[in-house]
Amino acid sequence: MEHIDKIYIDGAFVTPHGEEWFELFNPATEAVIGKVRLADAEDARRAIAAARRAFASFSLTSKEERIALLERMHDAVAAREDELFEAIVDEYGAPTSRARWMAKYAAGTIAEAAKVLRAYDFTRRAGTAEVVMQALGVAGLITPWNSNGGFICGKLAAAIAAGCTAVIKPSEMSAIQTRIVTEALHEAGLPAGVFNIVTGRGETVGAEISAHPDVAKISFTGSTAVGKTILRTGAETLKRVTLELGGKSPMLILDDADFAEAVPLALQAGFMNSGQACIAGTRILVPQSRVAEFEDRVRDEIVRMPAGDPRDPLTQIGPMVSRKQWERVQRYIRIGIDEGARLIAGGEGRPDNAQRGWFVKPTVFSDVRNDMTIAREEIFGPVLSIIAYRDTEEALAIANDTSYGLQAYVVSADAARARSVAARIDAGRVLVNTLAHEPAAPFGGFKQSGIGREHGTFGLEAFMEPKSLLGVN
Repeated sequence: MEHIDKIYIDGAFVTPHGEEWFELFNPATEAVIGKVRLADAEDARRAIAAARRAFASFSLTSKEERIALLERMHDAVAAREDELFEAIVDEYGAPTSRARWMAKYAAGTIAEAAKVLRAYDFTRRAGTAEVVMQALGVAGLITPWNSNGGFICGKLAAAIAAGCTAVIKPSEMSAIQTRIVTEALHEAGLPAGVFNIVTGRGETVGAEISAHPDVAKISFTGSTAVGKTILRTGAETLKRVTLELGGKSPMLILDDADFAEAVPLALQAGFMNSGQACIAGTRILVPQSRVAEFEDRVRDEIVRMPAGDPRDPLTQIGPMVSRKQWERVQRYIRIGIDEGARLIAGGEGRPDNAQRGWFVKPTVFSDVRNDMTIAREEIFGPVLSIIAYRDTEEALAIANDTSYGLQAYVVSADAARARSVAARIDAGRVLVNTLAHEPAAPFGGFKQSGIGREHGTFGLEAFMEPKSLLGVN
């Protein structure tokens, strides 16, 4: 049982002003595994003040100095990989294969930021002017629970590379993971105030960061509803805002696709991270003439993607992060049934092998129309919808008929044709015949999937403003 009673402000672990205690659960067993004392608005203000003090000198550091800091951060986080892995499995419920990837990814994002920084030129010419990219100021980084270490490290690394200082509000549900990452970052020896981590609720700590006039930049990953609130709040002080929000990604299977490859790819895209992924390919668009064939292959393939004990190496889908999330997913499954969609796998309740834990049966609906609730709203669980289409034009119309536009997938035997289709999908990223991740490529959404981009050069420049100098040689 862990008792976490410290937050991190101005280079030190300190007791929060906030007095609320929040229980931490193992979602695979429903057992309480710890408690964390939550920060409040006063703690957020202290952290912002520390970041503001540190910015004056940190913003003047050289590129070489920041690269050295990032390298130390990487090494410190990488050294805690095994401990972070254990926390991801116990506190989040990720299957071991996914948890190991997530634990490595946390340090990897820092290495990628250092790589971008090494090649980046902060000064360039624009006609007779010299343009200098200048750090914005204090950055408020608000991160979710579905990849805690990766989001903390990725956002912080980009901010530091740009010369910003930061106040981080991670999810209170991921406090054990946060403790491990915070300790590692502390061991890296960053100057006091450059990063501050205050674990608290969104309506208190998050709201204070979003509204505070000394915060120049907000980078938020989470739900579209919360993102809109942050955008409205930040508008009062004209904060620069990057929002990576929800998704309802289409997996467009073209009529020439080899289903032996397409079906496993579609299920992996939909069930990634136990379905708790904004980029999950939850709408599977299948040619009407081949739907029956696709369904048969789904039934055969889904048995190889069981939900269960995250420590079982055969497990592909872990539990939902909380009872609230489990109940949310169950509600959507009931809605799908009530609206007339046809279950071809899964359904309500826990899998047969799970007597406890917040496990969901891997669920696939067919006969889904794109106007159904399960095709419109982000479920954030292992629930997929097969939507039939007549031809490519209708498939594209269905793919783009959504308020979201974060990621999309295209599967085809013809690479040129797939590329042509991908070019017409309104999404920040389109993956063709792959589930690969490219850390140098910008990541973010069209429409209500967000504003701005993260990763690579685009992500670095999101923490800076261009300043033009005229009359200088």
